[in-house]
Amino acid sequence: MNIQRNVSLKKYNTFGIDVTAKEFVSIANEAELVEVLSDKKQPLLVISGGSNMLLTKAINTLVVHINTKGILVNRFDSYALVTAKAGENWHDFVQFCIDENLGGLENLSLIPGCVGSAPIQNIGAYGVELKDCFVSCKAVHRKSIKEKIFTKEDCQFGYRNSVFKNEAKDQYIITEVTFKLSVGSHTLNTKYGAIEKELVEKKRIKPTIKDVSEAVIAIRKSKLPDPKKIGNSGSFFKNPIITVEKYQQLMAIFPEMPHYPISNELVKVPAGWLIDQVGFKGYVYKNAGVHGKQALVLINRTGSATGKEIWELAMIIQKKIKSVYKIELEAEVNVF
Repeated sequence: MNIQRNVSLKKYNTFGIDVTAKEFVSIANEAELVEVLSDKKQPLLVISGGSNMLLTKAINTLVVHINTKGILVNRFDSYALVTAKAGENWHDFVQFCIDENLGGLENLSLIPGCVGSAPIQNIGAYGVELKDCFVSCKAVHRKSIKEKIFTKEDCQFGYRNSVFKNEAKDQYIITEVTFKLSVGSHTLNTKYGAIEKELVEKKRIKPTIKDVSEAVIAIRKSKLPDPKKIGNSGSFFKNPIITVEKYQQLMAIFPEMPHYPISNELVKVPAGWLIDQVGFKGYVYKNAGVHGKQALVLINRTGSATGKEIWELAMIIQKKIKSVYKIELEAEVNVF
C-alpha cells in the first residue's frame, strides 16, 4: 500500500475534472482498507468508479480509491447468489452475470461506476432498480473498523436513495455486494422505454437476457455520451416526484407533460423532458454544457471544464425549472 501526495483525480472521475488530492491511496484488498482506517485519518473521501461525483475544488484530505476485485457465484436449483467486490466495474459485472446465464441485472447494463457504489444510489434504469435483485452488502465502519452486513431492509432503498445517503452517510465503506439472480428461466422486463421497439427492430422474437442487455446498450449509446470521450456522469438530476394534485395543476398549463405513477398520491416527472422544454438541450455554458441528445446529461464540453462551471450550469437549470414549473430539481450526483 502506497500513499501518494498531490495526485490528480482527473482519471478517477467520469467528468474528467482535474483537481488534486492532497493524499491518495488505492486499496486492493480489505486488509489494506483496515490499515488505512486504523490510521484514524479523518475525514476521508472514498471513490471507486467516480461516476456519480462532481469535484468542484481540490481535496485537502486523504482520498481512498476502492479497487478490490473478485466475483463469487453460488448456484442453487432456481437461483444463484452472486457476490462481487466493491471495486468491480458495474457494467463488466453485469456482462459477467449475463455470460453465466444469470438474470435480473440486464436492464442495468452500461451504467457507469462500480459495484460498491451501486447500493448507495440504488441505481436504476429501464424499469429495474438495484434493490430488485439485492440481498445484502458488507461494509466496514470508518471509525470502529467493524464489519456489518446490511440487508435489503437495513438499506432503506428509495428512488436513487438509501440509508448510505442519509443516516449512515459517510459512516461506512461498502466492501462487497450480494445479489439473488435467476438461473435458466428468466423473467424479462421489456416494457419500459424503447426496449421492445429495439428488440422488434433486431427481430428478437424470443429475447434472451443478452438480447435485452444489448437493446439497453444500444439505446443508451444512442442517447448518452461515452465518458471516455466526453466527460459526464450520466443523469445529473433525479426525476422529480410530485403529488398527483400538483401534476394535475401543471397538466392544465402543460398538457403534454409526461408522467409515471408511483402511487395513488405521487407521480414521477421526467427531468430530461422539463429541461428540454425550457430550451437547455445543447446549451453551452463556458467549458460546460448540456448534451445535445439528452438534456438530463451535463457534460465537460471542451475537456477542460471545472467542476465549478458544471455546478454553476446545474444551478442555472434548477433556477429555471423552479421558475417555470415550480418544481425543485435535485442533483443525482454528489458534489464535493
